[in-house]
Amino acid sequence: MIYEGNIVDVINSRIFKGRIEVKDGLVFKVEERDTVSDNYILPGLVDSHVHIESSMLTPSQFSKLVVPRGTVAVVTDPHEIANVLGIEGVDYMIKDAEQTPLKCFFGAPSCVPATPFESSGAVLNSDDIQKLLERDDIWFLSEMMNFPGVINQDEEVLSKIKAAHRSGKKIDGHAPGIVGEGLRKYAQAGISSDHECVSTEEAIEKINRGITVQIREGSAAKNFDILADLFRTHPDEVMLCTDDSHPDEIINKGHIDKIIKKGIAQGYDIMSLLRAATLKPIQHYNLPVGLLRKGDAADFIIIDNLTDFNILETYINGTCVYNNTLKFEVEKSTPINNFNISSLSECDIKIENQIGKKVRVIVPVDGDLLTDEYLWETNSEDEYLQPLVGDDILKIVVVNRYKSEKPIVGFIKNIGIKAGAFACSVAHDSHNLIAVGVDDQSIVEALNAIIEEKGGISVKDDSGVDILPLEVAGLMTASDGVEVARKYEQLNTKVQKLGSPLKAPFMTVSFMSLLVIPSLKIGDKGLFDVNRFSFTSLFV
Repeated sequence: MIYEGNIVDVINSRIFKGRIEVKDGLVFKVEERDTVSDNYILPGLVDSHVHIESSMLTPSQFSKLVVPRGTVAVVTDPHEIANVLGIEGVDYMIKDAEQTPLKCFFGAPSCVPATPFESSGAVLNSDDIQKLLERDDIWFLSEMMNFPGVINQDEEVLSKIKAAHRSGKKIDGHAPGIVGEGLRKYAQAGISSDHECVSTEEAIEKINRGITVQIREGSAAKNFDILADLFRTHPDEVMLCTDDSHPDEIINKGHIDKIIKKGIAQGYDIMSLLRAATLKPIQHYNLPVGLLRKGDAADFIIIDNLTDFNILETYINGTCVYNNTLKFEVEKSTPINNFNISSLSECDIKIENQIGKKVRVIVPVDGDLLTDEYLWETNSEDEYLQPLVGDDILKIVVVNRYKSEKPIVGFIKNIGIKAGAFACSVAHDSHNLIAVGVDDQSIVEALNAIIEEKGGISVKDDSGVDILPLEVAGLMTASDGVEVARKYEQLNTKVQKLGSPLKAPFMTVSFMSLLVIPSLKIGDKGLFDVNRFSFTSLFV
């Protein structure tokens, strides 16, 4: 097959008219010559860090959404399902991904559980990690979120890092806000990337320490606007990633292509943007993904122009997988799960009031994973402490889904709902159940709907409880992505009609139990001060 147009050479940062000949799935010849086609041919896009589970879709269904967006490969951390099902979950992801042309490069989850301060469904120790890294279908050590363990030289953490060094595989990082001496120790351990920078100053310090910065634009965390100037100052030290994206985001706004379009609109150099989405991740992880060189796998996309960046065709290993319509089908895989609790009652989530004391309240920030702390003077003399809806102080509940334990209850601001509740079984990183609501009855009804389905996201409003079941590990569904996106948008709209101003309320709340992102979070064992890396009391 021969393809003609403006060929984008990301290796040498140039564009020329020419033709590409493809034989047996490989680029056979690239030559400069006049052509009448005004289209552009360029290497397919690579997401340098994504949790497929966060799309709520299995890898095969996920691929059907991103391939039309020009994505030919993803570097993916099966951390979420591993926290639920361990190596069995990792194997499930790899097997399901095999039925799709999308090139999925899986890592060995480094933090299962993410911390010892929460209950997960599995544990992967350094011996497990060593065995995973010895496999040909495991490409790197996934994000090392236990940065205190690295900095303080925890023996088990260092054993996992040494296993990666022995295997000759990269180590992904996760160190939000870490600079100075802590960063020196973290980088010295051999951490090669980081997607958690919250300022250009932090990013540049990490780059100077030899860490490649991943500029993230997902559904909840969006860092492009903060970090985009790196394309001017350090264009060869950045990669693009989505980290966590829900299906409606991918369908309506795009995948890696949406980040490139955003950069183009803001006037950043197109070649720098494209290199961050192709050349850099391919070289960084040593991926067998083509860059339009002779002998490369024929992984490329055809677009209309470098301004609108509309994807016309996507090719993987020389096969057209998208051309106005999807060119492949997938089969539903058999669900696996780990869900072992029965229904709750309202008395399970009551909080005895401590009259005269202040209450610690979690304060999330829309579009970020960081939280603040607010001290609430309740002035309540009731036996049980209740939400103060008028001040936007709501109840948040975390329930261990792996065994029956008393739920942990706290309070949260900035959610905004004035009635009802919503809940989900996606709660990073151990994926226990999490719910936010204005009254105990609504919270319990939203949670019990998920318990009955053994996973899902739900909303309780005046019309009752509505739910999107997530039958695979309580994280994903094998249903069609377009239908999942439609249902998710419907539930999102219901939460917003209850009063929430959040763009992605489910994803925002799902990160409230992420005990490795500062500063105040809540897990199934208690309220947690991430800065001190220890539990803290609800009442002060």
